[in-house]
Amino acid sequence: MRNFSSKIAIAFCLLLALFISSAAQEKTDRLTAMDAFNLEFASDPQISPDGKKIIYVRRFSDIKTDRTYSNLRIINFDGSDSRPLTTGNRNDSSPRWSPDGDRIIYISDEDGSTQIYMRWMDTGQTARLTNLQYPPSGIAWSPDGKLISFTSFVPERPPQVARIPSPPPGAKWAEPATVIDKLVYRFNGPGYLKPGYTHLFVVPSEGGTPRQISSGNYHHGGPGFRASEAVWTPDGKHLIMSVNRRDDYELEPLDSEVYEFSLADGSVKSLTDRRGPDGSPAVSPDGKRIAYLGFDDKYQGYQVSRLYVMNRDGSDSRLISANLDRDVSNAQWATDASGIYFTYDDQGNTKLAFYSLDGKMKQLTGNLGGTGSAYSGGAFSVGKNGAFAFTYTRPNVPSDIAVATYSNPSARVITSINADLLAGKRLGEVEEIWYESSHDKRKIHGWIIKPPDFNPSKKYPLILEIHGGPFADYGDRFDFEKQVWAAKGYVVLYTNPRGSTSYGAEFGNLIHHNYPGDDFYDLNSGVDAVIAKGYIDTGNLFVTGGSGGGVLTCWMIGRTDRFRAAVTVYPVINWYSFVLTADISAFVAKYWFPGMPWDNVEHYEKRSLLSVVKNVKTPTMILTGEEDYRTPMSESEQYFQALKLLGVEAVLVRVPGEPHGIRRRPSHWMAKIENISGWMDKHKKNGP
Repeated sequence: MRNFSSKIAIAFCLLLALFISSAAQEKTDRLTAMDAFNLEFASDPQISPDGKKIIYVRRFSDIKTDRTYSNLRIINFDGSDSRPLTTGNRNDSSPRWSPDGDRIIYISDEDGSTQIYMRWMDTGQTARLTNLQYPPSGIAWSPDGKLISFTSFVPERPPQVARIPSPPPGAKWAEPATVIDKLVYRFNGPGYLKPGYTHLFVVPSEGGTPRQISSGNYHHGGPGFRASEAVWTPDGKHLIMSVNRRDDYELEPLDSEVYEFSLADGSVKSLTDRRGPDGSPAVSPDGKRIAYLGFDDKYQGYQVSRLYVMNRDGSDSRLISANLDRDVSNAQWATDASGIYFTYDDQGNTKLAFYSLDGKMKQLTGNLGGTGSAYSGGAFSVGKNGAFAFTYTRPNVPSDIAVATYSNPSARVITSINADLLAGKRLGEVEEIWYESSHDKRKIHGWIIKPPDFNPSKKYPLILEIHGGPFADYGDRFDFEKQVWAAKGYVVLYTNPRGSTSYGAEFGNLIHHNYPGDDFYDLNSGVDAVIAKGYIDTGNLFVTGGSGGGVLTCWMIGRTDRFRAAVTVYPVINWYSFVLTADISAFVAKYWFPGMPWDNVEHYEKRSLLSVVKNVKTPTMILTGEEDYRTPMSESEQYFQALKLLGVEAVLVRVPGEPHGIRRRPSHWMAKIENISGWMDKHKKNGP
């Protein structure tokens, strides 16, 4: 097995070297996959209390180490005096201003382990505040600036069943067996989880010994358990946090409540009590109210997350966003407690808005995002004077920081962090498209990226790229992968078929207990709509997508043979086995299906991709990370072997060390992009 793995690794490296060589020969005025090492991304902008400065995280890649790192940068609100606060191949994140604005805290692995640091803004002096065994997260200042709250993992002894004798002196025995007694024992990204729980702590801002505030066998943070970051009450006596503290939290993963934790004695009090998520609490500056997000759980695949406000003691909860049929997120109070800033996605665009306490909404700005993909996202923060900073993206702007004010919300972009890369590059033009689904004439929204030298009188190959989720949305945001394919001469179509978010509850739930299903018609009609424009070579149609998009890629080629080749990326193939191997099994069984697979065998089989695999004639690549625990490798292996048994041309590409998404290493992201287009190049009707 070791020799076999080594051969796979060598083959992968040879393929990667070939891609790098071919990328070097591509036109220099276009993006190439190698630019995965050159792109930079802005995130987590934190505006100073006086609204005059912004600190943000700037993420970059290093080609020599094949790693992604992040440093902190600072810039004035007017865009002047941009400079680094930290430098080097390390990971600095979560900058947070002190209440008086004279210091910041942040998380860094500067000394080799991830710890909390402080920086004095007048002198630039830094100090390490903690010496934790496990990384901290969710750092926040107390109102008086004397304490810092955070969460961190607290290990426990692993469960034991057998009593194994210890090895004799000098003996070297193999690693002992691992005993697992939790439903969620591994999670995409972190991998296999250690026994223990994540808890809430405070530490003096001058450094010292952390004090654990929360207790019990519950996860107050950590991967996959949906706890919010803790926020302080203005009197500094309590921390407010959303946590799932049910004894059966693994079986009811969404049922969180807003809790009050006392700093004096660690006592905990529930402020909400309903079936469903009550999350992301924010305490008003006057201490009188708490804003939070959630919904009454109906075990539907998609449920709109709404904004609520209750009294500080949990009484008189009322719905604020009743008239907004969109998901509310990132709630932040105005300094005068008059209302709440928040973000929401609308028809593929992330917007920033404000709700007054009487339920009146004011839209402020849009175009939040900047992760390098067309998926939704974005972050913001607000100063005491109503000035705000946010991450910004457009189809031709990968990631920047923009600013505005409540009174003048017209956005002004103050950074240009990818100007050096894009100065000599020609991007593909992005065109919005609306079309009708052949299934029910429902309007479907999408976008087309054209090659940089597009000529409407020519014929181009088409890639249909399908988003995952499935409850997610694409939008008018910069997408590196799609731009690289357009640079190679492909027209790329990406759409929001039924089930996508940002179009309301009814549209999102059209696939409830029916996915994959009628989304086939939405996607197929999109291909027809682009063909009708007259510039597509109908003999060279291709399809790809990742995760839920991988599901729908297999669904498409199982129902039509119009595509010359397909690449399904980390798909789900067999829903029965998926529920029994994925890291979100309880969620999927309760929300995406009517029950457990053994009680609903026909339902699971009807929606599995194995139900249509016998129809597949399309040459297919399956591409998955070997450490993907969201859609485990076993799903891809099932599909690959099914295609081989049927005599269909197929290859399985296994990417070592990669979780879901395949972006942990820049070279792997590059190889993902190149493998997809390489497979399509190979199968073009008239050759590559």
